[in-house]
Amino acid sequence: MPSASAAPARPSLQTAATGPELPAPTGPHPVGTRSLYLKDTSRPDPWKADVNYRELMATVWYPALHPSDREAPFMSPELSQAAFGTDALSTVRTHATIDAVPLPGRRPLVVLSPGFGMSRFSLTSLAEDLASKGYLVAALDHTYEAVVEFPGGRLEPCLNCTTQGSADVVRSRVKDIGFLLDRLTGPRSGFRVDCSRIAVVGHAVGGASAVETASEDPRITAAVNMEGTFLTPPPAQPLAKPVLLMGAQWPTAGGTPAANWADRWNSFAGWKRWLSEPTAGHMSFTDAHWLYEHFDLTKVIPPVLAPAMFGTISGERATEITRTYVGAFLDLQLRGVHSTLLDEPSPAFPEVGFVQP
Repeated sequence: MPSASAAPARPSLQTAATGPELPAPTGPHPVGTRSLYLKDTSRPDPWKADVNYRELMATVWYPALHPSDREAPFMSPELSQAAFGTDALSTVRTHATIDAVPLPGRRPLVVLSPGFGMSRFSLTSLAEDLASKGYLVAALDHTYEAVVEFPGGRLEPCLNCTTQGSADVVRSRVKDIGFLLDRLTGPRSGFRVDCSRIAVVGHAVGGASAVETASEDPRITAAVNMEGTFLTPPPAQPLAKPVLLMGAQWPTAGGTPAANWADRWNSFAGWKRWLSEPTAGHMSFTDAHWLYEHFDLTKVIPPVLAPAMFGTISGERATEITRTYVGAFLDLQLRGVHSTLLDEPSPAFPEVGFVQP
């Protein structure tokens, strides 16, 4: 049996994907993955009045001893068609394999919450990279806030996609994340979580929800908000946990994230940083940027919106920046590993500026 540090030759993989390959993870470990179906019977679904429970789907990525022989799909053709109007995204190649044997040991946990209307798969590149570096990573679909595929191929539509999120969405997501944590840290988890090292990272309303969850859930150690406007009032007591804000500073009808974040800044009483990527766009912190460069997605993101969504930076570079800075924050807060990237601007990443140190 190979040792935990060994990297055995990749077996012949069973895969039907023939399209472009996501940016490769940068850590030393192979990546395994599993999907989870979750059912919370303690509360009704907030977006569908006739459902008295909450169904959720999650994907977990983790460091593996060695790859299995089944490459994980990016998404199914059916989900790709329903969400993007084309089945082409099902051809994307990932770097994780299904049900690979986990690397032994307890792992710090990172929960990922996607943007409004976006699938959990929009954060796959970040998840794979973190898992390759030893983190347990779980990305959550928030049902009826995006098209979600359940076991057996059942597709549930986005019933709440006429808005761009609200305080009620954030509050519901806090409950979704809390239920996922119950499952992952419980006795039947199947994963070994270091419950003293848990972070939440989110994009857009998922980012606002990450910080809200850190404010409400004592299990959370730290939070990252990427491009998320805060939609709930500040907490009664300033949040003493570490917070990283990463934004592109793109203008919106209601002002800019900069103004919203400035209003919230003084409610963070712990370690905090506010980073800006002026050449990026709203979607540059997700795989949507990379996907837009490889597929015709103009049916869902018209060209007129491309400057605000993607800026002028490339998708590959945007992925590298997100992985690097989010990874540095998590290494510091969950592992105690310091990086000067979070202290001052870096010549290796001139695209990233410090709005607040």
